[in-house]
Amino acid sequence: MIKGRGAQKQVKNRFLMHEYVQEHLEAIDEFDGQNPNTKYIPIFPKTIVNKVESPDVGMTYSLNPYQGCEHGCIYCYARNSHEYWGYNAGLDFEKVIMYKESAPQLLEKHLQNPNWQPSTIVLSGNTDCYQPLEQKLEITRKLLAVFLKYKHPVGIITKNVTITRDLDIIGPLADLNLISVYFSLTTLDESVRRKLEPRTASAARKLKAIETLTKRDVPVNIMIGPIIPGLNDHEIPDIMKAASEAGARSASYTMVRLNGAIGQVFEHWVQEAFPDRASKILNQIKEAHGGKLNDSRYSTKMRGEGLMVQSINRLFELSKAKYFQNTEPRPKLRTDLFVKTNKGQMGLF
Repeated sequence: MIKGRGAQKQVKNRFLMHEYVQEHLEAIDEFDGQNPNTKYIPIFPKTIVNKVESPDVGMTYSLNPYQGCEHGCIYCYARNSHEYWGYNAGLDFEKVIMYKESAPQLLEKHLQNPNWQPSTIVLSGNTDCYQPLEQKLEITRKLLAVFLKYKHPVGIITKNVTITRDLDIIGPLADLNLISVYFSLTTLDESVRRKLEPRTASAARKLKAIETLTKRDVPVNIMIGPIIPGLNDHEIPDIMKAASEAGARSASYTMVRLNGAIGQVFEHWVQEAFPDRASKILNQIKEAHGGKLNDSRYSTKMRGEGLMVQSINRLFELSKAKYFQNTEPRPKLRTDLFVKTNKGQMGLF
């Protein structure tokens, strides 16, 4: 396997008629994915806040400072979006990262729009806002400063402990009930994590980050996302117990879904990573989605269906009742504090 990468191959971009390949003179294909280097490309969008149309996602607006993600999570539904940029959902998604340095200025412009009514904007609706490049560029940190300046509600979805770096901004947002954090925690087994999501933090460091945020009174919720039957479904009770002990307030989950090119990427990966149980994993994923890897049906694609899914849901609910019975419910973020200003007005803290 290619060390430090989730996808183990390039796949064809469905929107491109032609593609470039490297070949030996003997006509044996040369796999160009052995180079671990990542390419970073600045892009210059005109707007930054996206209206979320899908009823399954659980958010109304999202903001993504990065396209592509170096975390390399093999299951990531955002892989398909890389095809719109002329790249592919395989190794390109992890090796070609586009970033939006103008995002904070665009967010401020958006919040200054006279027609904007405050509503929670979620960072990382597509790719992780705290992926490795954030340590250098600090785009997410600057975005959070804008949210604090305008006293506007914000949500964060991440699996990276870099979030604790920004407690000096996240803490004051939490004091005003303007932020909620969703930490993705998929497995406690390091041998699985290193293959499943190779450039994320270890489970121990994620739990420590949850503890750190909680001690600062930041509301943290966990997402077991995704549950992959035959791989991590048996870990549900242990994950929820560990998260609860670290201070998480609530838990939720999604079932793995392999839409578009992700099915091809995942199928190749699971044969490489877990050859002894690849068939079982793939068959159980199909069982959860009407016999197919690719499930685009609203209301079922995130949850799955069938007897096996019912058993997983029952295990989750029992674990939730056991480990989260005394935790506080997720607070509804405030919108009444929003300070709408004219461009250039200062002194909003």
